[in-house]
Amino acid sequence: MHPILARPARLAIYVGLWVPPGVLLAALLALQGVFSWRLSLATAIPLAIAYGFLCLSAWYVAASAPVDRAGPVRIGTTASAAAFMSSAVWLLMARGWVSGIANVARLGDPHGFRAAAPTLFGFGFLLYLLAMAVSYVAAAFERSRDAERRGLEMQVLAREAELRALRAQIDPHFLFNSLQSISALTTVDPAAARRMCLLLADFLRETLALGSRERIPLSSELALARRFLAIEQVRFGDRLRVDVRATEADDSLVPPLVLQPLVENAVTHGIAHMLEGGVVRIAAERGPATVRVRIDNPCDRDRPAGRGTRVGLANVRARLRTLYGSEAALRTSEADGRFVAELELPIEAGTVASGSRG
Repeated sequence: MHPILARPARLAIYVGLWVPPGVLLAALLALQGVFSWRLSLATAIPLAIAYGFLCLSAWYVAASAPVDRAGPVRIGTTASAAAFMSSAVWLLMARGWVSGIANVARLGDPHGFRAAAPTLFGFGFLLYLLAMAVSYVAAAFERSRDAERRGLEMQVLAREAELRALRAQIDPHFLFNSLQSISALTTVDPAAARRMCLLLADFLRETLALGSRERIPLSSELALARRFLAIEQVRFGDRLRVDVRATEADDSLVPPLVLQPLVENAVTHGIAHMLEGGVVRIAAERGPATVRVRIDNPCDRDRPAGRGTRVGLANVRARLRTLYGSEAALRTSEADGRFVAELELPIEAGTVASGSRG
């Protein structure tokens, strides 16, 4: 349905907007001496309102030749043809109307229509082109509103998906193994069990706090990674060693928990399958326009093909694509028994949001 016809209030306003052009047309006819003022007003105002309904077709004509897909020649030809046909139809309507009011109301000579025909046709032609222009503007405005609405909907959906993803980041196996380790330590090393409980509580608390923000400093993200690795160190003991290096990049803003899947992969698919364990290295450096974070860990060269970190890495890449488009990247490689994940993010200006956006 045409947007004007969708609501009675819009239709009433639309009809009212055609009264001034009717008065202008009446003035033209009267000043040219074609009709008297009385006949000009009786002719022009009803015809203008009727032509307003005829000009509603301009919306559909504009939709058939959109600016973003049709060239100027096609748009000009389509608009001119539609204006010509609409003016011709309006001229026939005007002829019948003038004859009717001349014969029934006896307001003037019906043969005077021939003198008024050029003015009526030209006026109608210009009015239809104006209606076409307004339709194109209205269509552009409607597309802009639709794009804005879709953008807001996507933001809401992305936010909900991100929250679901953040909740899912805490691997059930990680929680299960942590609780199992705490249970085992309570009898042999109560102090270690207590330390692990505190580390796990801090980790969960910080995860929920950081997950409510849009961007956080890299230093906060690295602190959360250290807490996760500290919990895992209680489980793996000397098999897991950690080396974190980030100096000038600490104040760079990054999405919260973007490193978490990579650190989990380093432990779950690396250290956990190495009898002798190894070192998980995290290094961050800031360049002129990007910040790079590199995570590498030992991996079993003889592990079965297809076993690894595809889901976690795919999730990180999808999140980067949603947040940054092509400006961010996650690259992985494996060489000399070490798996490397390198995250590259654009440097963002601004301040860190300190609270939840709800």
